Amino acid sequence: MATRIRMGFPNWLTLTRVLLIPVLVLVFLLPFNWASPAAAGVFMIAGLTDWLDGFIARWLNEGSRLGAFLDPLADKLLVATALVLIVMAGPHIWVVIPAMIIIGREIAISALREWMAEAGAARRVAVSWVGKIKTAVQMAAIVLMLFQHPVRGIHLYWIGLALLYLAVGLTLWSMSLYLRAAWPWFGGFQERAARRDTNEL
Repeated sequence: MATRIRMGFPNWLTLTRVLLIPVLVLVFLLPFNWASPAAAGVFMIAGLTDWLDGFIARWLNEGSRLGAFLDPLADKLLVATALVLIVMAGPHIWVVIPAMIIIGREIAISALREWMAEAGAARRVAVSWVGKIKTAVQMAAIVLMLFQHPVRGIHLYWIGLALLYLAVGLTLWSMSLYLRAAWPWFGGFQERAARRDTNEL
Protein backbone atom coordinates (compact mmCIF):
# COMPACT_ATOMS: atom_id res chain seq x y z
CA MET A 1 0.00 0.00 0.00
CA ALA A 2 1.47 3.33 -1.06
CA THR A 3 2.21 5.87 1.66
CA ARG A 4 0.47 9.18 1.19
CA ILE A 5 2.89 12.09 1.26
CA ARG A 6 1.74 15.06 3.30
CA MET A 7 3.09 18.19 1.66
CA GLY A 8 2.41 20.92 4.22
CA PHE A 9 2.71 24.65 3.58
CA PRO A 10 6.53 24.83 4.00
CA ASN A 11 6.97 22.13 1.34
CA TRP A 12 4.65 23.98 -1.02
CA LEU A 13 6.85 27.05 -0.58
CA THR A 14 9.91 24.96 -1.41
CA LEU A 15 8.17 23.58 -4.49
CA THR A 16 7.33 27.16 -5.51
CA ARG A 17 11.04 27.92 -5.42
CA VAL A 18 11.66 25.08 -7.88
CA LEU A 19 8.87 26.34 -10.17
CA LEU A 20 10.38 29.83 -10.15
CA ILE A 21 13.59 28.52 -11.75
CA PRO A 22 12.23 28.35 -15.33
CA VAL A 23 10.57 31.73 -14.74
CA LEU A 24 13.98 33.12 -13.76
CA VAL A 25 15.54 31.78 -16.96
CA LEU A 26 12.76 33.04 -19.18
CA VAL A 27 12.71 36.54 -17.69
CA PHE A 28 16.49 36.93 -17.77
CA LEU A 29 16.66 35.98 -21.45
CA LEU A 30 13.93 38.38 -22.56
CA PRO A 31 15.23 41.04 -25.01
CA PHE A 32 14.24 44.02 -22.87
CA ASN A 33 16.21 46.43 -20.68
CA TRP A 34 14.08 45.57 -17.67
CA ALA A 35 14.69 41.83 -18.04
CA SER A 36 17.80 41.68 -15.83
CA PRO A 37 16.33 43.69 -12.92
CA ALA A 38 13.13 41.63 -13.18
CA ALA A 39 15.18 38.41 -13.06
CA ALA A 40 16.97 39.71 -9.97
CA GLY A 41 13.52 40.30 -8.45
CA VAL A 42 12.44 36.74 -9.27
CA PHE A 43 15.61 35.41 -7.66
CA MET A 44 14.98 37.53 -4.55
CA ILE A 45 11.44 36.14 -4.25
CA ALA A 46 12.77 32.61 -4.63
CA GLY A 47 15.42 33.32 -1.99
CA LEU A 48 12.73 34.67 0.34
CA THR A 49 10.84 31.38 0.08
CA ASP A 50 14.05 29.64 1.18
CA TRP A 51 14.07 31.61 4.44
CA LEU A 52 10.30 31.51 4.84
CA ASP A 53 9.79 27.76 4.43
CA GLY A 54 12.39 27.00 7.10
CA PHE A 55 10.94 29.60 9.47
CA ILE A 56 7.37 28.32 9.04
CA ALA A 57 8.46 24.68 9.33
CA ARG A 58 10.10 25.42 12.69
CA TRP A 59 7.20 27.61 13.86
CA LEU A 60 4.55 25.02 12.99
CA ASN A 61 6.81 22.09 13.84
CA GLU A 62 6.21 20.68 10.37
CA GLY A 63 9.64 19.35 9.55
CA SER A 64 9.52 16.34 7.25
CA ARG A 65 11.76 14.01 5.29
CA LEU A 66 10.28 15.39 2.09
CA GLY A 67 11.20 18.91 3.16
CA ALA A 68 14.70 17.81 4.14
CA PHE A 69 15.10 16.45 0.60
CA LEU A 70 13.38 19.22 -1.35
CA ASP A 71 14.86 22.26 0.41
CA PRO A 72 18.58 21.71 -0.35
CA LEU A 73 17.70 20.41 -3.82
CA ALA A 74 15.72 23.57 -4.62
CA ASP A 75 18.55 25.76 -3.30
CA LYS A 76 21.19 24.05 -5.40
CA LEU A 77 19.09 24.11 -8.57
CA LEU A 78 18.29 27.79 -8.08
CA VAL A 79 21.88 28.85 -7.38
CA ALA A 80 23.37 26.73 -10.18
CA THR A 81 20.85 28.07 -12.69
CA ALA A 82 21.47 31.69 -11.67
CA LEU A 83 25.24 31.25 -11.90
CA VAL A 84 24.93 29.73 -15.38
CA LEU A 85 22.86 32.74 -16.47
CA ILE A 86 25.45 35.14 -15.05
CA VAL A 87 28.24 33.31 -16.89
CA MET A 88 26.18 33.38 -20.11
CA ALA A 89 25.75 37.15 -19.79
CA GLY A 90 29.45 37.75 -19.15
CA PRO A 91 31.61 34.69 -19.89
CA HIS A 92 34.81 36.12 -18.39
CA ILE A 93 37.36 33.95 -16.62
CA TRP A 94 36.97 35.92 -13.37
CA VAL A 95 33.26 35.02 -13.39
CA VAL A 96 33.58 31.45 -14.66
CA ILE A 97 36.08 30.34 -11.99
CA PRO A 98 34.02 31.29 -8.88
CA ALA A 99 30.88 29.89 -10.52
CA MET A 100 32.68 26.58 -11.15
CA ILE A 101 33.96 26.43 -7.58
CA ILE A 102 30.54 27.10 -6.05
CA ILE A 103 28.69 24.64 -8.27
CA GLY A 104 31.41 22.03 -7.84
CA ARG A 105 31.31 22.42 -4.08
CA GLU A 106 27.54 21.95 -4.01
CA ILE A 107 27.85 18.72 -6.00
CA ALA A 108 30.70 17.45 -3.80
CA ILE A 109 28.93 18.22 -0.51
CA SER A 110 25.69 16.63 -1.75
CA ALA A 111 27.61 13.46 -2.60
CA LEU A 112 29.38 13.58 0.77
CA ARG A 113 26.12 13.94 2.68
CA GLU A 114 24.55 11.03 0.80
CA TRP A 115 27.59 8.87 1.49
CA MET A 116 27.64 9.82 5.18
CA ALA A 117 23.91 9.10 5.45
CA GLU A 118 24.52 5.59 4.12
CA ALA A 119 27.25 5.23 6.75
CA GLY A 120 24.76 6.25 9.45
CA ALA A 121 26.60 9.47 10.28
CA ALA A 122 24.57 12.14 8.51
CA ARG A 123 24.53 14.42 11.55
CA ARG A 124 28.30 14.86 11.31
CA VAL A 125 27.87 16.82 8.06
CA ALA A 126 24.88 18.94 9.05
CA VAL A 127 24.76 22.55 7.85
CA SER A 128 27.27 24.68 9.78
CA TRP A 129 27.06 28.36 10.70
CA VAL A 130 29.76 29.07 8.11
CA GLY A 131 27.56 27.44 5.48
CA LYS A 132 24.63 29.64 6.47
CA ILE A 133 26.71 32.82 6.19
CA LYS A 134 28.06 31.60 2.86
CA THR A 135 24.52 31.12 1.58
CA ALA A 136 23.48 34.65 2.60
CA VAL A 137 26.55 36.25 0.96
CA GLN A 138 26.12 34.09 -2.14
CA MET A 139 22.46 35.06 -2.51
CA ALA A 140 23.29 38.77 -2.21
CA ALA A 141 26.08 38.41 -4.78
CA ILE A 142 23.82 36.68 -7.29
CA VAL A 143 21.05 39.28 -6.93
CA LEU A 144 23.49 42.12 -7.63
CA MET A 145 25.08 40.34 -10.57
CA LEU A 146 21.74 39.41 -12.12
CA PHE A 147 20.61 43.04 -11.88
CA GLN A 148 23.30 44.02 -14.42
CA HIS A 149 22.46 47.75 -14.56
CA PRO A 150 24.17 50.49 -12.50
CA VAL A 151 22.04 52.41 -10.00
CA ARG A 152 22.88 56.12 -9.57
CA GLY A 153 26.33 55.47 -10.97
CA ILE A 154 26.99 52.54 -8.65
CA HIS A 155 27.95 49.39 -10.54
CA LEU A 156 26.12 46.73 -8.55
CA TYR A 157 27.57 43.99 -10.76
CA TRP A 158 31.11 44.59 -9.49
CA ILE A 159 29.94 44.75 -5.89
CA GLY A 160 28.18 41.45 -6.52
CA LEU A 161 31.35 39.98 -8.02
CA ALA A 162 33.34 40.98 -4.93
CA LEU A 163 30.70 39.32 -2.75
CA LEU A 164 30.83 36.24 -5.00
CA TYR A 165 34.55 35.90 -4.30
CA LEU A 166 33.83 36.29 -0.59
CA ALA A 167 31.26 33.52 -0.97
CA VAL A 168 33.91 31.36 -2.66
CA GLY A 169 36.19 31.82 0.36
CA LEU A 170 33.37 30.86 2.72
CA THR A 171 32.48 27.98 0.38
CA LEU A 172 35.97 26.49 0.61
CA TRP A 173 36.07 27.09 4.37
CA SER A 174 32.73 25.35 4.98
CA MET A 175 33.75 22.51 2.67
CA SER A 176 36.92 21.98 4.70
CA LEU A 177 34.80 21.76 7.86
CA TYR A 178 32.56 19.12 6.26
CA LEU A 179 35.55 17.11 5.05
CA ARG A 180 37.20 17.33 8.46
CA ALA A 181 34.03 16.07 10.12
CA ALA A 182 33.79 13.17 7.66
CA TRP A 183 37.50 12.34 7.65
CA PRO A 184 37.31 9.41 10.16
CA TRP A 185 35.06 7.60 7.66
CA PHE A 186 37.65 7.94 4.89
CA GLY A 187 40.59 6.25 6.55
CA GLY A 188 39.19 3.03 7.95
CA PHE A 189 38.25 4.46 11.33
CA GLN A 190 34.49 4.17 10.88
CA GLU A 191 33.85 1.83 13.78
CA ARG A 192 35.94 3.83 16.24
CA ALA A 193 34.30 7.09 15.16
CA ALA A 194 30.85 5.50 15.37
CA ARG A 195 31.56 4.30 18.91
CA ARG A 196 32.80 7.77 19.84
CA ASP A 197 29.61 9.34 18.46
CA THR A 198 27.48 6.81 20.37
CA ASN A 199 29.25 7.65 23.61
CA GLU A 200 28.63 11.36 23.02
CA LEU A 201 24.86 10.89 22.72
